[in-house]
Amino acid sequence: MTSTVVAGVDGSPESTAAAQWAAEEAGRRGASLRLVHAWPWLTDGVAAYAEPDDLPAAAQRTLAEAAEAVRRGHPELAVHTDAVLDAPVDGLVAAAAEAELLVLGSRGRGGFAGLLLGSVSMAVAGRSGTPVVVVRETGQGHRPSGEVVVGVDAHAPEEEVLDFAFREAALRGARVRAVHGWDLSPLFGYAGGAVPAGEVDQLEALEAKLLSLALAGPRERHPAVEVVEDVRLGAARGLVEASAGAGLVVVGRRRRPVEFGPRLGGVAHAALHHAEAPVAVVPHG
Repeated sequence: MTSTVVAGVDGSPESTAAAQWAAEEAGRRGASLRLVHAWPWLTDGVAAYAEPDDLPAAAQRTLAEAAEAVRRGHPELAVHTDAVLDAPVDGLVAAAAEAELLVLGSRGRGGFAGLLLGSVSMAVAGRSGTPVVVVRETGQGHRPSGEVVVGVDAHAPEEEVLDFAFREAALRGARVRAVHGWDLSPLFGYAGGAVPAGEVDQLEALEAKLLSLALAGPRERHPAVEVVEDVRLGAARGLVEASAGAGLVVVGRRRRPVEFGPRLGGVAHAALHHAEAPVAVVPHG
């Protein structure tokens, strides 16, 4: 059975960039591409700016234009379109349930117009059982040769997240940069004054050993993938800094059994807002 990459489209430049990114990924995997347009008003005809009968036609036009643009650059790719009769978050999460990857556009900081707002992409990334890649239009073109940067908590590494990053790197012929960010204990602040440099070096050496141990399993399972171990002060800041020039940034998100409460941790949230490369959010646990 052929695998599928799903991309959400709404006619915005950001979703166009997401569709093109998804097409590259589908081609790389030998998968088909499914373009999905989710509109809640398709079910009840409520919209202030259009006649109810116009909405399905408008959705189909959006999909047709996106598919045509993709086929021009990827004539060999199997492209399917689907208008989902649901709210954007619910519709996209459901559409990606059986897919290998879900790709969304985001306006990033301060965007408010369009269907796939940053808030929608964030919500989908926090709920989807499928890995979600969020791509912005500006500054995040496809960099097939760029590193795959993965955030690693060396104290509690997640094998699902690491294996996803290593597989992505293998598909691209790229190396993995495993970034483990760590912070000084608050106890150092209570002592007053600067922390002795020698003590910081010792702590960093310990964190580096923990990172090496965390990567032992993925390295054994993916021996052909080159790995750079990168230990930095500050988990979120270190990952964002490492994203410059990367082809993809990979972060984890714990699956939650309940519907309420925050769904994305601080590192994933920071990466989605500030990373200089597309960000993949991989559910685990």
